[in-house]
Amino acid sequence: MSDAPPPGGKRRAWRYVSFAVSLLIVVGIFAFAIPRFAAYKDVWAAIRTLTPLETWSLVAATIFNLFTYWWANMAALPGLTVGKAAVVTQTTTSVANTLPAGGAIALGLTYTILRSWGFTGTAIALYIGVTGIWNIFAKLALPVLSVAILVLQGSNSAAFVAAALVGLAVLAVAVGLLAATFRSERLARRIGDGLGAVITALKRPFHGAPVTDGGERAVGFRSDTISLVERRWFRLTWTTILSQLALFFILLLSLRHMGVSEQEVSTAQVFAVFSFGRLISALPITPGGLGVIELGYIGGLVAAGGAKPQVVAAVLLFRTLTFGIQIPLGGFTYLIWRGNKRWRTTPAQEEAVTQASPAASG
Repeated sequence: MSDAPPPGGKRRAWRYVSFAVSLLIVVGIFAFAIPRFAAYKDVWAAIRTLTPLETWSLVAATIFNLFTYWWANMAALPGLTVGKAAVVTQTTTSVANTLPAGGAIALGLTYTILRSWGFTGTAIALYIGVTGIWNIFAKLALPVLSVAILVLQGSNSAAFVAAALVGLAVLAVAVGLLAATFRSERLARRIGDGLGAVITALKRPFHGAPVTDGGERAVGFRSDTISLVERRWFRLTWTTILSQLALFFILLLSLRHMGVSEQEVSTAQVFAVFSFGRLISALPITPGGLGVIELGYIGGLVAAGGAKPQVVAAVLLFRTLTFGIQIPLGGFTYLIWRGNKRWRTTPAQEEAVTQASPAASG
């Protein structure tokens, strides 16, 4: 009999190691890196200068930002109401922002919640896939746009131009691959088979079952995605852009309320730092990018000319409103999902939802 540890034990060990590494990174950033920019007592003193009007303007911007996420998700899943969008978005965001490998766990929870409301597996897969694609393209496009704005405003640095060209090339390749996949069923099948082979190789050390139908899944996903995007591409696009701009506005508002003026750090420079920060957020270094994103924003804004205590205060305030608040809010929406039985469906009701979803207005 083999003495090798069970696959589940390996996965648990890997999760513990990942959690420990993430925790060390977060503690190191907040305990040692950020205080090099400004002492926390000076940061707190800056935050205490907020007037009631400034405080409530930030609260209003935060609430609006939450709604933009819900609208974007509603665009990708016909039949999803505002209330349900709020519950599934906030609950899964809270999980993704707090747990090691939270993104993967959040995907499973997304499926569980939506399935309990009667959405089909196909509709859920489309929702996850399409929102992911639109968000990735937004994160790739934002740095290119921000650098182009800076260059047009006279920041003719070779580094800016090089960054714009590299970003544009990456974006063009990504768009080209996606367009080719949607245009060619044969290519979609080859990509699906290739991804299936990669997943099978990754699962082999854990004795997972091989993926043998990757090509068929890719072909089916391609067909369903084309149908959804043809009806909802405009709504998907404008809601995704709006959610990114609403998030940026909170950062800009936080900086201005903390006293970082347009002369110190221009709106274009703030947008550039924000854009590259959004790109960093795609890297699963820590849950929700905690610590890493804060350090990136602070370093970029200080380098652009912002006063250190005010910049640190603004960034921490921004992250509290857009990251920290998500955690308790997600706990509350989770309780709503568990307790609201009226939204749950029976098998007969699931069939009605399935028939209604494709006919929903684009």
